Amino acid sequence: MDMAQQRAKTPRGGSARPRLTARDWADAALAAMGEGGLAAVAVEPLAARLGTTKGSFYWHFSNRDALIEAALERWEETGTEAVITEVEAEPDPGRRLRRLLARATSRAAADPLELSLLASAADPRVAAALARVTGRRIGYVAALFTALGFPEDEARHRGLLAYTAYLGHTQLGHAVPQSLPPDAAHDRYLDGVIDTLVRPRDGGDETEHVAI
Repeated sequence: MDMAQQRAKTPRGGSARPRLTARDWADAALAAMGEGGLAAVAVEPLAARLGTTKGSFYWHFSNRDALIEAALERWEETGTEAVITEVEAEPDPGRRLRRLLARATSRAAADPLELSLLASAADPRVAAALARVTGRRIGYVAALFTALGFPEDEARHRGLLAYTAYLGHTQLGHAVPQSLPPDAAHDRYLDGVIDTLVRPRDGGDETEHVAI
């Protein structure tokens, strides 16, 4: 459950509700985007969701556009930078790649926000955020392949391939979830994806096979 939903479920009676922050509004806007796309970001429904009034919104934002920008920045922070920080605790690049794929796919399976934003890519603000996030994610994964011994161009190629595999997995997970293997078989499937991504090309000498 997202922070905005938790606040919305807090009883109105009892202790005083803490003052809402701009981050609370951004989180609520992201939750709304995940449920109904960019059109779902409207001040009055969000105020009701947060259990507050429009006055709280205008305390933090001049207009809806400013909220959307803040929400997209929040998505970059929580959906990319925080995940990278989390997996960086693993020093081995191979295990880090496995952990990243498992973390990203499980997060995307539980939250439709990524697909909703991709569907809203015609909006210039969303398009700009998607471009930044995509570049950051592919660049990070490519760096992991470089650390595994692949030349820069090959690492970039494999980083792109890994990201397209992630997006395809995310799409299937929401559109046709029964097409993906369940439970332990799902873990073996992800292991197979990683094994395929790190396997050297036949006859290639760009790197030795890396056991991870």
